[in-house]
Amino acid sequence: MKRLFGSVRARATVGATLVVALALVAAGAAVLLSLRASLIDQADTQAESAARKVAAKLAVDDRYAKLDLPEGEDNPVQVVNDKGKLVAASEDLEKVTGTGVSDVHPDPEPRKPGPSSKPSQKPTQKPTETDDDADDSDDDSAEDSDDSESEAAEDRKEAAEDAAEEAAGGDADSLEPGQISDKTRTGEGSARVDGETQDYRFATVRVDTGSKGELTIHAGSPLTAEQSAVTTALTAMLIGFPVLLVVIAGVTWLVTRRALRPVDAIRAEMAAITASEDLARRVPEPDTHDEIARLARTTNETLAALQSSVERQRRFVADASHELRSPIASLRTQLEVGEAHPELLDVPGAVQDTVRLQELAADLLLLARLDAGEKPGQGRVDLAALAREELSQRPGDRVAVTTSLDGAEVAGSRGQLARVLGNLVTNAQRHTRSRVTVTTRADGAWAVLEVADDGDGVPPEERERIFERFVRLDDARSRDEGGAGLGLAIARDVAARHGGTLTVDDALEGGAVFVLRLPREV
Repeated sequence: MKRLFGSVRARATVGATLVVALALVAAGAAVLLSLRASLIDQADTQAESAARKVAAKLAVDDRYAKLDLPEGEDNPVQVVNDKGKLVAASEDLEKVTGTGVSDVHPDPEPRKPGPSSKPSQKPTQKPTETDDDADDSDDDSAEDSDDSESEAAEDRKEAAEDAAEEAAGGDADSLEPGQISDKTRTGEGSARVDGETQDYRFATVRVDTGSKGELTIHAGSPLTAEQSAVTTALTAMLIGFPVLLVVIAGVTWLVTRRALRPVDAIRAEMAAITASEDLARRVPEPDTHDEIARLARTTNETLAALQSSVERQRRFVADASHELRSPIASLRTQLEVGEAHPELLDVPGAVQDTVRLQELAADLLLLARLDAGEKPGQGRVDLAALAREELSQRPGDRVAVTTSLDGAEVAGSRGQLARVLGNLVTNAQRHTRSRVTVTTRADGAWAVLEVADDGDGVPPEERERIFERFVRLDDARSRDEGGAGLGLAIARDVAARHGGTLTVDDALEGGAVFVLRLPREV
């Protein structure tokens, strides 16, 4: 299980499926609630319409016997007077709840008193035991009838109280004779019609009939359509949603698999490169313009930079070994000759080879520190003062150095910047004919140090190559000058570490001018 969910494909599939499932559940719930609310509103409208039709008939003719009430399951109706007594109801209504009136059999309409008639004379008979039993039976029936009437009276009383409370709750508008109330109360209940019980929405409307006072009409509309529609929609969702989720999960799995296929190819090629240590190999780049294609291109660029760095490191080691071998071999030869023939010992030559070896070792150590990412210090260095001090310590230069020094402060390592100036002046002394000029000045946000000579200059096609390590132009191949081809490479690396640049251009009076630009310390 952990391995399965460790896959991006599996996590994407599960995540997409869960998000869609939550969205479907929320949307399904909203649809069901909206559908149910709409169908309930429709049932309320139908119930209100039925109630108002009955109210309209009562407003014109208040005789209950001639009242034509709806029959069947569509609209069961109850008519209640202001005392909570049921005075009319649908003939097939057997039981009802939710209207506040549980009666389904209306009390007969009270009859007007007629002419009195004398009771008929019957012969008196002696009571017998049979008559006594009959009387007892009549008494029991009378008691049961009284109990039923008492319970019905209680129901009517409660219904009247409920009606009064409901009227007091905000539906107590006064009606004129023949007027129907504009307000309609709705509620939910159930009714049994023709032996079948269903849920209904009931609408309650009041009407003032004048002679018989205020009447309340309860009319119902069945919720069968609403329940059937909601059940059908819910069933469809319960069947359709899982199928849809399976389809979404499958499509997400396939699409993710196809999208990640280049990543698998990149991973496999990187594993092969690691195993073979062949940095010349490259990962395949997909023919797209998405993030994976950019990842492949970046990976190949990284491999190219790594290959270049490794090759440069190998050349550096090879060149360093070669450069170190020469002075060491020369020094050893001189010492061996001196040991065997002291009179033939070339002490100046041995000292020169030792100095050359020492300078080369110092250059190699500085390059190693720069390659390791050594950051320069944050001291304040005045380029003009630095140039005066360093040039004063070079009395043995082949050509005198002229200066034009204006103050310009920078932040960095004084020792490294002094090394840059020394390397540039040494390079100029090696190639100049008669003049070397050092200039410092401020140029906006930059401090500029220039070292110019009047030699042959540097060809444009060679102006970048001379900053590579152990590179010497053809006319500088002689080792008599002691150059190993590291001075300019060190100078450019130090400039870059200080946030500046080092370039070469043609001098105004011929020759080459090396321009060092560093950010000024304000």
